[in-house]
Amino acid sequence: MVIREDHCPKLAQHLLPDHTEIQLTCSKPSYSCEQDSLSDTPSIGSSEDSDARGTWTGKLDFILSCIGYAVGLGNIWRFPYLCYRNGGGAFLIPYFLFLVICGMPLFMLELCFGQFGSLGPISIWRICPLFKGLGYGMAIIAGIVVIYYNVIIAWTIYYLYLSMNSVLPWSSCNNTWNTDQCTKDGWQHQNLAQNLVDNVTQFDEDSSINSTIAYTSATTIGYNVTEMTNLTGMTNLTEAIKTTSSQEFWSNYVLQISSGIEEPGSIRSELLICLVLAWILVFFCLFRGVKTSGKVVYFSATFPYLVLVILLIRGVTLPGAWEGIVFYLTPKWEKLTHFKVWGEAATQIFYSVGMGWGSILTFASYNRFHHNCYRDAIVVPIINCGTSVFAGFVVFSIIGFMAHETNTPIEEVVSQGPGLVFIVYPEAVAKLPISPFWALLFFSMIFTIGLDSQFGMFECVVSSFVDEFAVLRRHKLLATGCLAVFMFVLGIPCVTNGGVYVLQLMDWYASAFSLMVISIFETVVICWIYGVDRFIEDIRMMVNVTPNRFFVVCWTVITPVTIVGILLFTFINHTPVSYNSYPYPDWAIVVGWMLALASIVPIPLVAAIQLTKAKGTFKQRLYSCLAPSPEWGPYKVEQRIAYKKSLEGVPTRYRQRYVADLVHPEREINTEMAYK
Repeated sequence: MVIREDHCPKLAQHLLPDHTEIQLTCSKPSYSCEQDSLSDTPSIGSSEDSDARGTWTGKLDFILSCIGYAVGLGNIWRFPYLCYRNGGGAFLIPYFLFLVICGMPLFMLELCFGQFGSLGPISIWRICPLFKGLGYGMAIIAGIVVIYYNVIIAWTIYYLYLSMNSVLPWSSCNNTWNTDQCTKDGWQHQNLAQNLVDNVTQFDEDSSINSTIAYTSATTIGYNVTEMTNLTGMTNLTEAIKTTSSQEFWSNYVLQISSGIEEPGSIRSELLICLVLAWILVFFCLFRGVKTSGKVVYFSATFPYLVLVILLIRGVTLPGAWEGIVFYLTPKWEKLTHFKVWGEAATQIFYSVGMGWGSILTFASYNRFHHNCYRDAIVVPIINCGTSVFAGFVVFSIIGFMAHETNTPIEEVVSQGPGLVFIVYPEAVAKLPISPFWALLFFSMIFTIGLDSQFGMFECVVSSFVDEFAVLRRHKLLATGCLAVFMFVLGIPCVTNGGVYVLQLMDWYASAFSLMVISIFETVVICWIYGVDRFIEDIRMMVNVTPNRFFVVCWTVITPVTIVGILLFTFINHTPVSYNSYPYPDWAIVVGWMLALASIVPIPLVAAIQLTKAKGTFKQRLYSCLAPSPEWGPYKVEQRIAYKKSLEGVPTRYRQRYVADLVHPEREINTEMAYK
C-alpha cells in the first residue's frame, strides 16, 4: 500500500515534508495475547468503519452531552442535603478539595483515554487485554442502573401528566387514597408529636422514636404505643401522628406500595405506560447514536438551568426563603474534624462527576482525534459541582418557605432522594399561586435532567457491545432497539406495588463498591502498566498539550490512594439495605450482594480467559496480555502510523509488539521510506 500526499495530507505534512511516499510492508508476529478471543472484533481504522461508528457533529454536542450526563438527579436531591448535614458552607472545603485531587484528574484520564482509543468501554481495553473485564464491569453497572433509572423517569412523566390539572391531586386530603392521618400541614403535626414523645420521661431509650429521613420519603415518625399508654393519658397515640397529603399521594396513589419486597403485588398500569413512554423517548433520541442525542442535548442540557434560575427567583421572593438559604450555607467549622464529613464529600464527588461508569469513555470515543479534550476535562467537573451548589440555593429557598408555612424547624422539613422530588417539593409547590404551572416547570426540569444521564448510561451499554461484536455493528439500530426492549422488561418489577423496594435494592448495591474497584484498576492499568509517560505522549499527539505535572502526580499516586480511601470509607459505613423502617429479608440482601459482585467478577474471570487463550509459557502469556494488543492505538489511518513512529521514542511499559495493519489486524505495519 502506498500513502500519497493527496490521499493523506495531514500524515504527509507530518512525516513527509519533502513530498516523498511511504511504502508499507507487512510481517506476522510470533505470538501475542489473543485480544479477540471473546469476540469477533472486526478490523479497525477503515473509513467505512469510522463513518459507521459516527462522531459528534459539533464541539458543543460533546460538551453539552458531558454536562447533561454529569449533572444528574443527585445534584438536585442529594448534594444540598449532604451540605446541610455536614457543616453547611464548611462542607464546601472538602467537597472542592476532592474535586481537585480526585474528580477532575480521573475525569481527564477517562476523557483522554476514550478519545485516543475511539472505542467503546469493552473494546478499548486492547490497551491491556488482561484487564478487559473492566469494560464488561462498566457495561454491567451501566446496564443495571439504566433499568431502574428509567423507572424514576417514568415516575416523573406520571407527575408531569398529573400536573396538567387545575388543582394538583396531592394538594388536599379529601381523596379516596387519603387516610384519617392526612393533613396539609403534616410536618407541623409531626413536630408536635415529636415534642410530645420527648416530654415522656419514663420512655425507654431503645424503643424511642424511629425517625429517619429516608431515600424515598420525607420525615416519618413511629412510636412504641405500648410503652407510652397511660403515661401520656392518650388511649391511642397514633391520633397525633399525621402525614402530609403529598406523602400519602406518593405512597398510597402513585406507588400503591405493598408491605415489603416479598409482596410484589400487581403491576401499576399507569406507571407501566409511563415506563413504555420513557423507553420510547430514550430509543428515538439514541437510535442514530450521537447524531441524534447530540442534537437533543441542546435543549435537555440547557433547559434545567433555565428552570433552576426561574425557581430561584420565585423561591427567594417567598417568606422564609432567606432563612432556608442561611441554614444551608451557615458554616459549622467543628464538623471538619469529623472523618465522616470528609468521607461523604469524597464519595459525593466520586459519584457526581460520573467516573467509572464507562459513559465518559463512550462520549469521548466519538470525538475527533484532535479535539481539545484537555480543556473540556477541566470545564465539565467545575460546571457540575457549581450546579450542585446552585441547586442548593433553589432547594433550601423552598424548604425555608415550607418551614415558615408550617411553623416547623427547617431540619424537620429537610429531605433527600426521591422524597425531596416527589414529596417535599410537590408539597411546597401546592402552596404557591398557579401551582400547576410551577409543578409542570419543576417536573419538566427533573425529566430532562434524568433523560440526559440516561442517554450517557444507555449509550455506554450500546457502544460496549456494538463495538465489541462485529455482527451487532452492522445492525446497530436493531441492537439498540433490542437492548431497550430487554431493559424495559427487566424494569417491570420496579412498577409493581412492591417495585420501590426492588428499585431501592438495586440502587443500594449496584454501584456501591464496583465503581471504586474499577476506577482503581483503571488508574493502575493506564499509569503503571501502560505507562504514564506513554499516556502523556498520547495526549500530546491528540491536543498538542503536555498535561500539568499536578495531574500526572494525581494519576499515579494521589487519585488512586484517594479512591482506596473512599472504598474503605464505604465498607466501614455500609449498612444492610432498608426502606424507611422496613428491614429487608436475608434473601433480598443476598440478591443485593450478587448485584454488587456482578460487575466485579468479570475482572478476574476475563483475565483468566485471556491468559488461557494466549500462547507460550505462563510468563510469555502474562507479558503479552499486559502489553497493548496489536489493535491498540488511534482509530484512523494517519494517526495510527504516527502513533507507531512515536513508540520509538516513548514505548509502552510492556512493549507493544507491533501496530496492526488497518485492514488486516494479523499483519504489522512496517514503514520503509521510498524516496522518489
